[in-house]
Amino acid sequence: MEMRKAYVAAMAEVMKNNPKVVVLDADLASAGGTKPLYTQFPERAIEVGIAEDNMTCVATGLAAYGFIPFIHSFAPFSVRRNFDQIAVSVSYSCQNVKIIGYDPGVTATTNGGTHMCFEDVAMLRALPNIRVMDIVDPVQLAKAVPFVAEHQGPVYMRFARKQTDTLFDEDYKFRPEKADVVRKGNDVTVVASGAMVFDALKGAEILHEKGIEAEVIAVHTVKPLDEQTIAESAARTGCVLVVENHSVHGGLFGAVTEMFARTVPTPCDAVAVYDRIGQVGSLSELKKDYNLTGEDVADKAVKLIARK
Repeated sequence: MEMRKAYVAAMAEVMKNNPKVVVLDADLASAGGTKPLYTQFPERAIEVGIAEDNMTCVATGLAAYGFIPFIHSFAPFSVRRNFDQIAVSVSYSCQNVKIIGYDPGVTATTNGGTHMCFEDVAMLRALPNIRVMDIVDPVQLAKAVPFVAEHQGPVYMRFARKQTDTLFDEDYKFRPEKADVVRKGNDVTVVASGAMVFDALKGAEILHEKGIEAEVIAVHTVKPLDEQTIAESAARTGCVLVVENHSVHGGLFGAVTEMFARTVPTPCDAVAVYDRIGQVGSLSELKKDYNLTGEDVADKAVKLIARK
């Protein structure tokens, strides 16, 4: 199932059970997949037009009156275009607004550079009161949505729209404060988020063929970060490679290295986007061009292990 379809199915269930949940779109309900909610819940689905900043302010007003608004758009429009409104109306006011960013980073593919946001996690990590999430697959997304609706406080959740690859089975239990250890190993810790978890696992398979065993941790929540799970793994392996569909500045790599700077200095490196702007391409082409493939994960891991 596509991520957006899994999201809408979960939202429909949440809206059925909680009359306070409201959805808002900025002329992208069809692209984002939320259009069925307008038929199912016409009194709680609001189309504001191409006006993302206004959408955020409308959502803030609804939250102030006890509603639980979810706002939707592509990641650069949900976050970058809206940043001042999020900072003042949502973060500063600590309003219970849920921000959804579709197709972050290279998952924007053929929508190109204007839609390719590599800085959304960094921007919202820097604001107080906002939980930041990067979801890996449709199963995790379906399990996370009820938590997001029930969580008291602002949340940003990013995920690919059309991805159908799955990591977890239906028995997966979403634990809001805990990252998921999806592969055990003792030679290097690979900490990955969102769509890049699949590439991290591919890299771990390549390393296995070289006789190197990587422990792979899938992080669904970048802020607050599950520091305990990462620190315990790093204590065994001695080094940490972060893999993310985001700029190397201020995202998951920033969160992980900030943690180690405060605690135990640990060799770290990242498979991430290094000062690049977005461009048009298929997902496989973009991952290769930005050095975000499983092969890149394996290569950097080998070099990192040599530094221990």
